[in-house]
Amino acid sequence: MKSFNYSGNYEFIAIGFEPGDMMLESVREAIKKHNIINGAVISGIGTLKNANLHHITHTEFPPLNNYFTLEKPLELVSVDGLIANGEPHLHVALTCGEDEAYGGHLEDGSEILYLGEILIIKFNDFKLHRKYDKKLQVSLLNGEE
Repeated sequence: MKSFNYSGNYEFIAIGFEPGDMMLESVREAIKKHNIINGAVISGIGTLKNANLHHITHTEFPPLNNYFTLEKPLELVSVDGLIANGEPHLHVALTCGEDEAYGGHLEDGSEILYLGEILIIKFNDFKLHRKYDKKLQVSLLNGEE
């Protein structure tokens, strides 16, 4: 386990999505527009017309991902994650109707249905990056070295 402390300069950026916006692509656009190098998505809700996700399929190394698409009206009940060195890593929780729930890593091509809202906290002086671990074959979060 690693932990990284930050006490300092930060900003908040709110993103309001409209029908037809691509969620992850729009987050990347906001990251560029607001020069967000490091930050966290601390709140997110909305509706999706479809969702492209992936999740892991086993507990061995290297990880193996299953990519899948949900093509139905979805409630986005939660989205959160980190932005490290300008790259978002977001996970979502979705529901459909009264008895279906889905979750996973958000992928490109997930389209907003009616609306969506995300709040990002931008860390102005807190340095994060992901470093690829050759042995584990995953990118792990690291702080300033």
